[in-house]
Amino acid sequence: MGKYIFSRLINMIPTLFVVAIIVFLITRMIPGDPASVMLGPQASREDVEALTEALGLNEPIHIQFLQYIGNLLKGHFGVSLSYNQPITDLIINRFPNTVILAVSALIIAFMIGVPAGIISASKQNSLIDYSITTISLIGVSMPIFWLGVMLVLYFSVNLGWFPATGMGSMADGFISYLKHLILPSITLATIPTATFARITRSSMLEVITQDYIKTARSKGISEFIVIFKHAFKNAFNPLLTVLGLQISSLLGGAVLTETIFSWPGMGLLIIDAIEKRDFVVVQSTVLFIALIFVIVNLVVDILYKVVNPKISYSTNKGGTK
Repeated sequence: MGKYIFSRLINMIPTLFVVAIIVFLITRMIPGDPASVMLGPQASREDVEALTEALGLNEPIHIQFLQYIGNLLKGHFGVSLSYNQPITDLIINRFPNTVILAVSALIIAFMIGVPAGIISASKQNSLIDYSITTISLIGVSMPIFWLGVMLVLYFSVNLGWFPATGMGSMADGFISYLKHLILPSITLATIPTATFARITRSSMLEVITQDYIKTARSKGISEFIVIFKHAFKNAFNPLLTVLGLQISSLLGGAVLTETIFSWPGMGLLIIDAIEKRDFVVVQSTVLFIALIFVIVNLVVDILYKVVNPKISYSTNKGGTK
């Protein structure tokens, strides 16, 4: 296990390096001059040229990239051009907000999707099964930006039950904070909920046809124990894979949700940085999210061993067998 973890940590380096190259090149393709955007339309050409030189944007592209990689190796993510703050401080302030939103959405998705999948599998080919399958298909296909706008229109504008935007503060009370969290969490949880339901149903259908499940039923064990103690335990491994992927997807999918609800997280930070041509923020935040993605995948692989001790790891092939 130790050798496998060390091997995966080493493999993270080329992965993050490739991400850094891609993000660097894409940010340089964003239309507009960062110096002109920062100074505004009334700025003189001399001021724009001076700021461009100060930012190092007049250097050849390969020199800019080498400087960027050199700063990363030193642990220096740079300073935001628009916020005039170290990128590290921006990430420290914004990332916890994204985690709160992502974890809330994940809890909703898991608590609804997994039981729905279990019920659907245990009632195969029934009206309940067809209904859950249909709703899951709609959920997977649901555009987040459309659903978010519809929720705001109905529950915030028409009914006035929940705030339309913002995060709220615990200083205003837990109920107020929770009201700000509900609509963004539901919006972000829609696709993961449907995904959990579909994967759980598929895994459960594969397990409940096994001989040991038939034997347990023939012994007169209650259906509840058969399903939740025996079947679901062995159907959990594929769900664990999806769980890891959904955690990473929620961090990425939060960009749209945070924009719709003005949630002050990493997603909204990236969108603001793109609008302001603050490529330093875009580079660093996307690379940070990529790092989280890789770490989550590593943790999921380790949990495989915890859930199923029969799994062995091979450092030669860099994977599981």
